[in-house]
Amino acid sequence: MKSKSGSQKVYPAHTRWLTFVGTLLAQFALGSVYTWSLFNAPFASKLHSTIPNVAFTFGILCLGLAIASSFAGKLQDKFGVKTVTIASAILLLIGLTATGFSSNLMVLWITGGVLVGIADGAGYLLTLTNCVRWFPERKGLISAFSIGCYGLGSLAFKFINVDLLTHFLLSSAMMWWGVIAAIICIVGALLMTDAPHQNVKVSGGEIQKDYTLAEAMRKPQYWLLALMFTTAMMGGLYVVGVAKDIAQSMVHLDAITAANAVTVVAVANLLGRLVMGIMSDKVSTIRVVTFGQIVCLVGMVMLNFAHLHEVSFFFALACVAFNFGGHLTTYPSLVSEFFGLNNVTKNYGVIYLGFGIGSFLGSVIASMFGGFQATFWVIFVLLIVSIVFSLTVRRPASTAKV
Repeated sequence: MKSKSGSQKVYPAHTRWLTFVGTLLAQFALGSVYTWSLFNAPFASKLHSTIPNVAFTFGILCLGLAIASSFAGKLQDKFGVKTVTIASAILLLIGLTATGFSSNLMVLWITGGVLVGIADGAGYLLTLTNCVRWFPERKGLISAFSIGCYGLGSLAFKFINVDLLTHFLLSSAMMWWGVIAAIICIVGALLMTDAPHQNVKVSGGEIQKDYTLAEAMRKPQYWLLALMFTTAMMGGLYVVGVAKDIAQSMVHLDAITAANAVTVVAVANLLGRLVMGIMSDKVSTIRVVTFGQIVCLVGMVMLNFAHLHEVSFFFALACVAFNFGGHLTTYPSLVSEFFGLNNVTKNYGVIYLGFGIGSFLGSVIASMFGGFQATFWVIFVLLIVSIVFSLTVRRPASTAKV
């Protein structure tokens, strides 16, 4: 950011750390949407519908989240991170409160799916990438902590929302969920400042070029990264989403043991975010992505070819969840390394559509071809293709001497 005289504005040293703390708070609050499954049964009972029909709301939410994320950069340019994050918190409160009063499935899908998804997506990617831009020297670590807080929010709100459902009617529980999440998110927003323009130096004392979204999308590397990301999201969201069902139908575990799949996923997901995020500050980010893909491939080989029992199934599940969490952490850094740091919100935003597309495709393939195994095979093939891409893709020649 420049002053009227054209010079670079100088911020106090604590500004970026306040932004970091604010980002953690916002990510924590926005991560609460991943407790949606707690509300499937209550809404199914209220609306006299089936749990799968109600659960479809979360699929819409994920798609809305991904679409909203693709516009986050333009919103920041026009209004700034503080204003957009506050608006995101308010829309989240409105969406959750309105969801509590849903009288039919269509209203539920619009309020709990579209509105909540847009609110969450606009705030999630914007705050994450803005914070990463403040710390060009430790992008992976900052991303790991930020996205880790997003996951931690889903864990903490699990207990909060269970308590709310115990003590309040469904409509009131939804409203109080919105109030708590919005307050935390707004407090975080008030601590944030838009990141200034960063001149990132690469080898030979050159300054990295910042590609606009239009310029980046004209590069084949952009679409290779997008396919790799979509593959990781399909594997993570589909396999993780039906983990308990796989455990019972394919591995023949009892319901109590199968429920442990949720814990395995949560731990492996968080581990992937931390390990791959920290690694990306020490090793080439694309090599860290390759490492995650290979870990995921091990899991998919086991799911497709191995005779599964309790231990082998949980190990395979952990491999897929590890890569899923790791991709979410490393991709902001990877996109900034390929196409510049200052436009990362816009450039990553379109790639992040793969989050919604991957989730949608996994379910569609399973529905069309009759179960888990068809989707597993598609993920397996796409993983092999993605590994080849990650081993061969090179950053665009985009630097110029100072």
